Amino acid sequence: MASLLIRKIDDRTKARLRVRAAEHGRSMEEEARAILSAALRAKSAEKQNLGEAIRGYFAPFGGFDIDIPPREPMREPPDFSGPEYDRS
Repeated sequence: MASLLIRKIDDRTKARLRVRAAEHGRSMEEEARAILSAALRAKSAEKQNLGEAIRGYFAPFGGFDIDIPPREPMREPPDFSGPEYDRS
């Protein structure tokens, strides 16, 4: 079996690990192994794009139709040729 040394664990994390290990009747080392094993066994969420994620979230509520307003003609672009815009 391999060994793993983890450095620079903050005191709060170490204290929480100690308490959790005591609650489960294990050593801190055994608890850390159990946590790592459980985290690596957990199935990671399937990646999807944002649109699919939003659709999946709202799908249970059903669909609805949106009235799209008609497009209007484009306006004329502003005229920046006047003397107040001269930067020379």
